[in-house]
Parts: sequence; structure tokens; C-alpha cells
Amino acid sequence: MEQAMFAGGCFWCMVTPFEELPGIHEIVSGYTGGQTDNPTYEEVKTGTTGHYEVVQITYDPALFSYEKLLELYWPQIDPTDAGGQFQDRGSQYRTAIFYYTEEQRLAALATKAGVTISRRFSSPIVTEILPATTFYRAEEYHQDYHKKSPKHYKEDREQSGRDAFIEKNW
Repeated sequence: MEQAMFAGGCFWCMVTPFEELPGIHEIVSGYTGGQTDNPTYEEVKTGTTGHYEVVQITYDPALFSYEKLLELYWPQIDPTDAGGQFQDRGSQYRTAIFYYTEEQRLAALATKAGVTISRRFSSPIVTEILPATTFYRAEEYHQDYHKKSPKHYKEDREQSGRDAFIEKNW
């Protein structure tokens, strides 16, 4: 098994694109990249801890490649927005790909270059490619939120503008 970690705004919305695919064994919502040990959601949402909201994906590379994960990741985000994603504003909602290996780093850089070269966006691509640091699992009520609170998840996702952006730009 290998791991991948992606920041794409609210972690609730970053679970569903990856779930129920062959080779994906676990998707965990959490935090990484900040200076606070064992941060809570209440701390991270202030934007003062330096953490990103992320999903950590455990997958079998023999069944689902890292490159396929990257192909799924990019169309979930606005890679030109340095201030957050959609209605979610703040540093905790920035986009980033966190790599665990040199191979992941190179693959992430290649796909970022591909998005840039595509000229799909008129603004620069600001999604960062960063080394993975300590991952902190988010509180249990955030795990599989779309299943635990489907009505609220659906309303939040519709209001966010994410789906309209995806449809228009990807």
C-alpha cells in the first residue's frame, strides 16, 4: 500500500471523487503542514495554525496508480485561487499536493506543468507541490461526512460553487 495526500479546500468535498474505486483502501480527512501538534478543527479553521485541510488516501498502486489519483485531483479544484477554494476562504483551504516519494513529486510536477501548458486558465496555477509532513486525523464527525450528514453536505456543496466551477472549467 502507498499513501497520497491532497489539499483541495474543504476536505468534505475531496473524499467523494476518490471513494469506491478499485485499489482505494481508505480516505481519511485531516490536517497537515502547520506548526501546531495535534490540531483540532476549531484551531485549524481560524487559519492561524498553518495547517491545510487534506485527505490522505491509502491505495494499492498495482490497482490504481498515483497518476490516476492526480488525474482525479486536478478537476476538483480551482488551481488559480491562492486564497482558498470557492466559498471557503483562508490559508487552511489552499490547494496543494503533498508527496511522499520522489516519484510522486515528479508526477505531481508533471501534471501541474500539463495544467499550466493547457492554458485552460488565464491566471497562474498556484497549487503547491510540497513534501508530506505529519498528518493529523480530523475529528470523527468529519470522517465520511457526506454519508453522516448527506443533506447538509449536499447543501454546502451546492452553495460553495465548486460543482458549477468544475462543470464550467473542467
